[in-house]
Amino acid sequence: MHTPTPHREATAGNGVSPTLAELVALRQAVAGRRPAQRGRFGVSGHALSPLRGRGMEYAESREYVAGDDARHIDWRLTARTGRAHTKLFQAERERLSLIVADTSPSLYFGTRVRFKSVQAARAGAVAAWAAVRDGDRIAALRASAREAPIAPAAGPRGALRVLDALTRWYARAPDDDAGLGVALDHAQRLLRPGSRLIVLADPASVAGLPAQRWPALSHHHEVIVLLLTDPLEIAPPKASLPFLGNGGAARDAHRIDIDLSVAAQRQAWRNEFGRPLEAALAQLPARGVRVQALSTEADSASWLPLLGRNRPLVA
Repeated sequence: MHTPTPHREATAGNGVSPTLAELVALRQAVAGRRPAQRGRFGVSGHALSPLRGRGMEYAESREYVAGDDARHIDWRLTARTGRAHTKLFQAERERLSLIVADTSPSLYFGTRVRFKSVQAARAGAVAAWAAVRDGDRIAALRASAREAPIAPAAGPRGALRVLDALTRWYARAPDDDAGLGVALDHAQRLLRPGSRLIVLADPASVAGLPAQRWPALSHHHEVIVLLLTDPLEIAPPKASLPFLGNGGAARDAHRIDIDLSVAAQRQAWRNEFGRPLEAALAQLPARGVRVQALSTEADSASWLPLLGRNRPLVA
C-alpha cells in the first residue's frame, strides 16, 4: 500500500485519516456551486420543499401505485376517470438530509492521493455543507448496535456534529461494523417522505444488498449513492503486486504476491473490484437512485451536480 501523494485539492489531511479541519474547509467547495433555494420566508426560514412528500398543502394527483397510502386516494378523480388516483402533497417543513456512512474494512485503503475512507468522509462533509446551504436539517449514521445516529439539527452546528462523527468513523475501521444493510435499516426509521439520503459506500457493500432495497427508498426520498473507488482497483497494472496479509495480529502479517499479468488472476481481480462497481452504476439508476463513482483522486465535491435533479413524484 502506498502513502497518498500530495494533491492540489488536499488542504489539511495526510490522506490516511480525515481531519476535522479539512472537512470544515470543504464548505468553500460548496459555496457558489448553486444558490440556496428561497422559500416563502427567505433562505433561513421554513421552505416549501422542492420534493414531494406527505404534508399539509395539496400539490396534484397521479395514478395510484402499489405502496401508496390509501388514506390519500383522490376519490373525486378516481370516480371521474375510473382509475385509482392518489393525492400528492408539498411538504411545508425543513427537509432532512441523512448521510449513511458505510464503514466496511475495505474502505480503509488507498494508493492514490487518499484512502477511500478519507474520500468518504470528505464527500460526507460536502453533503453536510450542501444541506446547510439548502436549509436542511442534517443527520448521519453508520451500521452500529452501540452508537446512536447523529440526531438531526440545522445550520453549521448540525453540520459540525456530523463532521465530527465522520472524522471519528473514518479514522480507522470500527470493530462493530454491521454492514450497509443494517445502516439502511436504521435510516428507514429516521427518514420521512421527501428526505434526501446520501449513501457513502464501497461498491462491494452495495453488491451485497438485495435489489429491492433501493426502490423502497427512492420512491419516497431523493437517494444518492456515492461509490468509493481507488485507481488500483479499477485499472491495475499487468504486474506482480505485493500485499501485506494479516492473520489478526501484527506478528502474523505475511507478504502475498498477486501476479496480475496472469489472465486468471486478472479476471479474479476484476470480479472482486470491477464487476460490483459496474453492476451498481448500471442497475441503481433503473431503481430511481442517482449514483456516481468517486475515485480517491477525484474532487470530493464533483458529485454535487447530482443534487436536485428531477425525480419521479411520490405520494
